[in-house]
Amino acid sequence: MTTQSARHRIVPNILECIGDTPLLALRRIVPKNGARILIKVESENPTGSLKDRMALAMIEAAEADGRLKPGGSVVEYTGGSTGVSLSLVCGVKGYPLHIVTSDAFAREKLQHMSALGATLKVIHSENGGMTAKLTKDMVEAARVIREETGSYWTDQLNNRDQLLAYHLLAEEIWDQTEGGVDAFVQSVGTAGSLRGAAEGLRRRKPGVRIVGVEPSESAVLSGGPTGSHKIDGVGAGFVVPLWRSGLADQIERVSTEEAKEMAARLAREEGVFGGTSTGGNVLAALRVAEQMGPGATVVTIMCDTGMKYFHQNAAS
Repeated sequence: MTTQSARHRIVPNILECIGDTPLLALRRIVPKNGARILIKVESENPTGSLKDRMALAMIEAAEADGRLKPGGSVVEYTGGSTGVSLSLVCGVKGYPLHIVTSDAFAREKLQHMSALGATLKVIHSENGGMTAKLTKDMVEAARVIREETGSYWTDQLNNRDQLLAYHLLAEEIWDQTEGGVDAFVQSVGTAGSLRGAAEGLRRRKPGVRIVGVEPSESAVLSGGPTGSHKIDGVGAGFVVPLWRSGLADQIERVSTEEAKEMAARLAREEGVFGGTSTGGNVLAALRVAEQMGPGATVVTIMCDTGMKYFHQNAAS
């Protein structure tokens, strides 16, 4: 990342516009006598998602060490946002992309991936819910495509190349708060963004509080049973490989309904139009802000734009 913002210069391609997103102070959805809450507006990335960062990091790392060669292709399983981001990156770089996804996820994401040139294999879900079985079925389908096509498999659940993208995210937060961040709150999907940001922030400030967010219907990280939920992109239903014991100082549980309600409030009261994972993040950040009290600063993530969820919200 250069010192000059992409919006103030001419860039050679859309990938140069990834990162360097604003940090926004919430004005109305704030706790009484609580900490300040800042939200990283990741909807400012080209596809409207935080995942643009990790998609670019995974592809460039594979290019650098020869796992992905000129003329090669890519495969991934995804709830949608990673797939959209990979579709953008692979399209710009000229790699055919095979995506395994599901009807459990927002229709707009599947349409976006197709529009960017990806080939989709859609796995049917049970009643439109995210479950551990669905995740594992998608992983197996991606494995089969890799064997059949010889594609490079980004394998986001296991790929540590993405951590560098979130180390850079942590540096942005550190610079924007001038070192004043006291807690970082983020929902857990692959755990890559929480882990990478935590590593980056703890290098700067070892005592920063790290808070993970997971669906209360499938709260496996905090010792609950696996279950079905409808918060896109988070809560795989099992302990994901990138998760580490001690990664988070605490874990907050948020239900699908709570996340939807907070996402709606954010749009109406703050003009922040995000998805359900963003709603979950802000609800958890409010709890943490109440615990920490005045004078502290809590940072959380607007994971993506709510434009990806119109059909899903209308159907729910």
